Amino acid sequence: MSALFTPLKLRSLEINNRVWMSPMCMYSAAPEGAETGVPTDFHLAHLASRAAGGAGLVMVEATGVRPDGRISPWDLGLWNDRQQEAFARITAAIGSHGAVPAIQLAHAGRKASVDKPWLSDRYVPASAGGWQTVAPSPVAYDGLPVPHELTVEEIQQLVRDFADSARRALAAGFQVAEVHGAHGYLINSFLSPAANHRTDAYGGSFENRLRFALEVVDAVREVWPEHLPVFFRTSATDWLSENPADEREGWTGDDTVRLAKELQARGVDLLDVSTGGMVRDATIPAGPNYQVPFAAQARNQAGIPTAAVGLITDPRQAEEIIASGQAEAIFLGRELLRNPYWPQHAALAVGAEPTWPDQYAYVVRHRRR
Repeated sequence: MSALFTPLKLRSLEINNRVWMSPMCMYSAAPEGAETGVPTDFHLAHLASRAAGGAGLVMVEATGVRPDGRISPWDLGLWNDRQQEAFARITAAIGSHGAVPAIQLAHAGRKASVDKPWLSDRYVPASAGGWQTVAPSPVAYDGLPVPHELTVEEIQQLVRDFADSARRALAAGFQVAEVHGAHGYLINSFLSPAANHRTDAYGGSFENRLRFALEVVDAVREVWPEHLPVFFRTSATDWLSENPADEREGWTGDDTVRLAKELQARGVDLLDVSTGGMVRDATIPAGPNYQVPFAAQARNQAGIPTAAVGLITDPRQAEEIIASGQAEAIFLGRELLRNPYWPQHAALAVGAEPTWPDQYAYVVRHRRR
């Protein structure tokens, strides 16, 4: 029996395998007008094809809980009825192939209002359709403007915005809500001392820096059904403390274990473990499985189910991660862009049965080799 293709049950939801599609921004929504942030036919085809390709769970890209929460003006959003209605078509398409529809709820914080990455990735000013960015402290991400420092009242409104977006996600048919707390975006920037220089209840001590993340999780969990899971994506390290030559204080794997215990106590069912994104110039030793040890650390030391990410490209590599107990699941990003049917081919490679759609199966299962 393949570990990679064994179902996983979280609360009452059973996910048919451990190969999942990671949230990846497509920068393909309308930037203005009535269709702002609304998923399009492109998003439908993009996401449904990965479900047909055999992914057990398909996670929609980072979706802004309000307009200034988008990474770029072309990102998806979920703050109004039109967006909610369009997402219902997406969740139905994903579910029709037996995959679980999931969504990552996000606010980009000080890294928001930027251009499409294949154009310039530079800041888009208000005069060109962008906006003033916000953050826990007026500390700029390298190359971007100094953000507005959020007031306590503005922080509390953001907590409500996450909850409102989660309500809409549920109404649109999503079965998993993931809170985006990674990659230097808003929640992550509250967690890390590299970006959070506040001296009030939302900064300073470790417990204070966790406060916003935990308030968001509590608000989302309150509106999310008891029988359905909530995920949290974390950057397990800023890659600052691991570098002896870097004197900056950052977030570490040990910090992530402490956070994971708090998240699990508040009803988070799985930690989606990535790394980096807090500073542009961090030294990151990228290579196959380079982020997997952080998923294993959180799983083993905090006792929370985890998903591993990062340069996982080979089916046997993925099988070993699950079989050896380093994580409960893997999220694939670029590999699923290269090959939407990676899970079907991986099943064959590790001795499991592919789950081709009937429209394909009667042909591909009887092909001549």
